[in-house]
Amino acid sequence: MSCLKTYDDTEWFTHAGQAFTQNVEADLEAGGVLWFPKLRFELTDAEQALLDPSLVDPKTKNISIRGPDAQLKGAAPTSNRQEELRQMIRRYRDHASALVDRLFPHYRGHLTVANTSYRPVAVEGRASSWRKDDTRLHVDAFPSNPSQGMRLLRVFNNINPSGVPRAWRVGEDFETFSRRHLDRIQAPLPGSAWLMEKLHVTKRRRTEYDHIMLQLHDRAKADMAWQQNSEQQAVDFPPGSTWVVFSDQVLHAAMGGQFMLEQTFTLESQDLLFPQLSPLHVLERLKGRPLRT
Repeated sequence: MSCLKTYDDTEWFTHAGQAFTQNVEADLEAGGVLWFPKLRFELTDAEQALLDPSLVDPKTKNISIRGPDAQLKGAAPTSNRQEELRQMIRRYRDHASALVDRLFPHYRGHLTVANTSYRPVAVEGRASSWRKDDTRLHVDAFPSNPSQGMRLLRVFNNINPSGVPRAWRVGEDFETFSRRHLDRIQAPLPGSAWLMEKLHVTKRRRTEYDHIMLQLHDRAKADMAWQQNSEQQAVDFPPGSTWVVFSDQVLHAAMGGQFMLEQTFTLESQDLLFPQLSPLHVLERLKGRPLRT
């Protein structure tokens, strides 16, 4: 198997007369990992001092900005570099936004800019429960934040200063994986979605689609035999490279690395170039009924 689609771009922003990649929605929506090995996010001299895991709050594993005012979350409360962190992460958000605008012209006007994160903590040795263990293959689905079928488009960049790659595993295609587990997933309890929303357990109503995606996430992480023996590919993303993926579709696991930036965008399934390839439509076809009602 080979999920990587490699492109030679060296610039985030479009310049007159420059050759650059665009119109690659089809590769992304088919479950590809778009890799730009020469697309470096250059840190300023001042930002080099931010390559320090002590800047993150010990209670979390990353530092992020949220919303149009770039509210900073996850920085160590005692840090005197919070504004510098905010500006670096905001600058990465601007770069990632420019990149997806030219890569995916079909999505223009439909993408929503979500959280931007800086991950200075090493993957190796990080204590975690099995559900939160991202070294196990999984698709992204979040218990408190139902997507209701929205796509999760993510732009990653490795800024490690010591030559350490971001090591991933990428698993089998989404439909093959779903067929393996779907018949064993029971329907949610009647009224449970309403109750969780009213009690603010979830930020919005959890649809049957969200219920299935959470079950697929958990079943993948719990099945150690499948984790070890299923079809998969090891991929190392070296420092100075960028990769783009729909993380709700591509089974992935982060095996190693430190110092990474990540930008999330959301997109409605109907705004894809090929909506029938989205997890929502794949699961609705396999189940034979709508899953967002």
